[in-house]
Amino acid sequence: MTGRFEAVARMSELPAGSLRTVTTSRGERICLVNDNGSIHAIAAACSHQEFALAEGTILPGARLECAWHGAQFDLRTGVPVRPPATEPIAVYEVALEDGMVCVGGRRS
Repeated sequence: MTGRFEAVARMSELPAGSLRTVTTSRGERICLVNDNGSIHAIAAACSHQEFALAEGTILPGARLECAWHGAQFDLRTGVPVRPPATEPIAVYEVALEDGMVCVGGRRS
């Protein structure tokens, strides 16, 4: 992928309903989420106590629940929708090209 996007995983490595942590060439750790075909890229760690979000659960309404304390985040905006998290998480741009998941800059 050219420009500001970087290929970080093959689509075949991210089946529907799965989560996966990747690291970009810039050293950013990102959690990829396949919410029934909608691909999201968010910060790899919960803003509450830095637990790995790839261990969480995808919920209806494009939400992700942290496995440690149950904080929930909107996958589209990074905004916490259930405590104990009060701070948003980063959300990254995503593009799919030639069977690859590509991540760009932060959207929030």
